[in-house]
Amino acid sequence: MFKKLAIFDYSGTLSLDAVRFAEDENLTEELEQSGLAGLGIVDPETFWNGIVNPTWEEGSTTPIGYREVMCRRINEEFSPAVSDEKIRLSAARFVDSYLEYSSVDVRWRPILEKLGEDSSVGTLIATDHYAEATGYIIGFLKEMGAGAISLKDVSGAIVSSEFIIANSADMGARKVDQGFWEMVRTILKLDAIQSILIIDDFGFNEEAGDSYADSRKVEDRKRKTIGLLEGVFDIPIYAIPFVLAGKDDKTRGDSIMRASLEIEQWLRNQE
Repeated sequence: MFKKLAIFDYSGTLSLDAVRFAEDENLTEELEQSGLAGLGIVDPETFWNGIVNPTWEEGSTTPIGYREVMCRRINEEFSPAVSDEKIRLSAARFVDSYLEYSSVDVRWRPILEKLGEDSSVGTLIATDHYAEATGYIIGFLKEMGAGAISLKDVSGAIVSSEFIIANSADMGARKVDQGFWEMVRTILKLDAIQSILIIDDFGFNEEAGDSYADSRKVEDRKRKTIGLLEGVFDIPIYAIPFVLAGKDDKTRGDSIMRASLEIEQWLRNQE
C-alpha cells in the first residue's frame, strides 16, 4: 500500500498540551474543578498512585475507557458516600477536560501536510491511550484539515492524505507488544514496506509523577519498540527521539522544528 511509513507518538510528541495538563499545578486545579477532589483524589500523588497507575494496564488495552476505570477505582479504593451518578459526572468532567486539552500542537502542521501530500508515505499515529482518545485525535486532525481514520475501521485502501490512528485500547495491545505491530503490518498490508521512521518521546516527556515516565522504563520502551519494529518489518528503523530539554514554549517549538527538519531529510533520502 505504501513504500514508506512515518509513525508518530501522540501524548508528549504530537500533543504537548497533554503533558501540560498533567503538571502538578494544573492537575490539582483540574481535580478540584471536576469534583474529584471532593471524592478523595485531592492531589497529584493520590491521582497517580490511587487512580491511574493501578488501572493503566486495563485502561490502555481494553475498550472500557478512562471514565469507567476511574469510576470503578474510586468506588473500590475511596468509597465516597455519594451517588454513582455524582462519581460518574466528576469522572466525565475530568476526562473530557483532559482529552479536549490534548490537542495536536499546530507547529506540527507544516510537516504533517507535507507527509499527507506524498502518496508514497503512510502516516500512522501509534499511541498507548484510553479508548475515548481515538475520536478526539481524529477530531483534532480534522480541525487541521487532515483526514483521519482509526486502524480498527480500515477495511480497504487508504488515501495518502488520511492519517491512521492505532490506539492500544482499540487494538488490545500496547506499543511494546509484538502483536500491536503485527496488526499494523497486516491491516495496512505493509509486507513490502521499504522504510520506516518513528518519532516518539518513549514516555520521556510525560509528567514525572506518572510511573509511565520512569527513566529506566523509557529506555527499555525505546529499545523494545525499535527492536519489535525491526523484527516485524525486517528493515532498519530510523528513529527520532522527541525529548524536550525544557518546558517553556520556545523549547517546545524548537524541538518540533528540529524534528520536522529530520523528517524532511528522511523523505529526501528515500526518493
